[in-house]
Amino acid sequence: MKLKLGIICGILIWIITSFFTGIFNPIFNSNLPHVNIIAPIIIIITTVFFGIIYIRSIESNEVVEGILIGIVYIVIDIILDTIFFIIPNWGKSILQTYPAHIISISILTLLITTFLGYLSQMNIDLK
Repeated sequence: MKLKLGIICGILIWIITSFFTGIFNPIFNSNLPHVNIIAPIIIIITTVFFGIIYIRSIESNEVVEGILIGIVYIVIDIILDTIFFIIPNWGKSILQTYPAHIISISILTLLITTFLGYLSQMNIDLK
């Protein structure tokens, strides 16, 4: 496992997701107040992008590496959410939905990274 690359990718996923969610959530929440679709879409895009960057440098056990890097991404998300939103009490709205946030992030991240690991071990011949 390339832990340094995994941590860098996990931090970048969190930064990009937090930045774009902060920008686009007010726009979409004013029009659709009960639908929170922006955060999952941004999480999916960034996790796929940085997951590909991580997985393509792995030579063996790609599925296991996908699961492990997914766990690393989840732990980084929890740590950075705690440091920047929960402890300073900036994200009061995040505390109300935090369990749902953790569950959805965990499911999405583990599915994406495991699937990327599975796809990377396949020999695909496009003709």
